[in-house]
Amino acid sequence: MPFQPRVAILVPAPDYFEKWQPAFARKSAALTAAGLVVEQRPWTDPGDLMGYDLILPLFAWGYQRDVSRWYALLDRLEAEALPVANPVPVLRWNSDKAYLAELGAKGVAVVPTVEIATLDDTALAAARAQLGAEEVVIKPAISGGADGTHRIARGDAIPTDAQGQRRLVQPLMPGILTDGEYSLFFFAGKFSHAIVKRPASGDFRVQEQYGGRETPWDANEAARQLATAALAAAPAPPVYARVDMVGDAAGKLHIMELELIEPSLFLHHAPDKGAAFGHAVYAAI
Repeated sequence: MPFQPRVAILVPAPDYFEKWQPAFARKSAALTAAGLVVEQRPWTDPGDLMGYDLILPLFAWGYQRDVSRWYALLDRLEAEALPVANPVPVLRWNSDKAYLAELGAKGVAVVPTVEIATLDDTALAAARAQLGAEEVVIKPAISGGADGTHRIARGDAIPTDAQGQRRLVQPLMPGILTDGEYSLFFFAGKFSHAIVKRPASGDFRVQEQYGGRETPWDANEAARQLATAALAAAPAPPVYARVDMVGDAAGKLHIMELELIEPSLFLHHAPDKGAAFGHAVYAAI
């Protein structure tokens, strides 16, 4: 009988509210087809992980709401020298969107971003002036699923959940409203597929829970090159990656974020339905 490696996929806590099982089924099917035995372990309390050939935090949803527990898990995975994909240094680096400044310093086109340690009206006005933007988006530096993300026009009050908190301030990119947000997917460094996600009418958030919808997209060479340049800045080559980008008023693409922890991979839009994903994970063992 051929060797079948055991992989543990970290999943949400039992009381997590979002429906994650359908996406888990697609990823699990791709991994099983590649010859892997898949098991679930809640990321909040995964227990003994020593017997696994690889640990995948693919459904560590909600980590942004329990940051101290998330970082403690990363410390544990590293201290026990457990095999993890993506590697722990990549997970830690990708957890905080401060990495956008690092990408920008390396010449990668990113959405202009101002980090504010303690958000108030004065700091927001200064950030707005620095960005030259009438309308801005504020978001936590450690966030997911558009948690705590707000669109603020001039004169709008700072939302209560953001007042006095560390926040990133970005201009509202025109492309998000006209064309949508593009996502490119890479497995073992090779491009797989791409989609465009469009927000519901009157919204700017592209996530499904806010009415966003996705369709396949034929990623052009500029988008692929931008994604490749952004991924090259990671501490180690990621096994799986989603690169989100959006256009400015002139249509030039900018990196919105890198999803290297627990991204939705939209494998049903991949030409091979996830075979490359499964092979990349198997090869990481």
